[in-house]
Amino acid sequence: MEVEGKIKLIGETQTFGSNGFRKRELVVTTEEQYPQHIMVEFVQDKTDLLNSFTVGQPVKVSINLRGREWTNPQGEVKYFNSIQGWRIESLQPAGAGQAQGMPPVPPAEAFEPVDNLNEEDHDDLPF
Repeated sequence: MEVEGKIKLIGETQTFGSNGFRKRELVVTTEEQYPQHIMVEFVQDKTDLLNSFTVGQPVKVSINLRGREWTNPQGEVKYFNSIQGWRIESLQPAGAGQAQGMPPVPPAEAFEPVDNLNEEDHDDLPF
């Protein structure tokens, strides 16, 4: 699954327990009629993926949904969900130009229509 939007918040890396479990939170605000603020957790070595991103940057985040069952001391069963990120890519906002290293694409009106087309000319294309 994927979530697209602009970065609202990038949390600091947190370390837990004696085993050194690491977690870092990212909040992405979707760009739709009713924007949602989606909190995505990056864990262990994936926390470093967020180092090159900044607040306000448009991104696409690849996620997995995780669910857990927990029984409290009173014997009640509780369920918890989390959204875990495993990849993040930068997106160009609409009309912001080309990706680095790519030549610009000319607008459609820059191409002239063909006026000397002969339907009876043979071509060797297989389709």
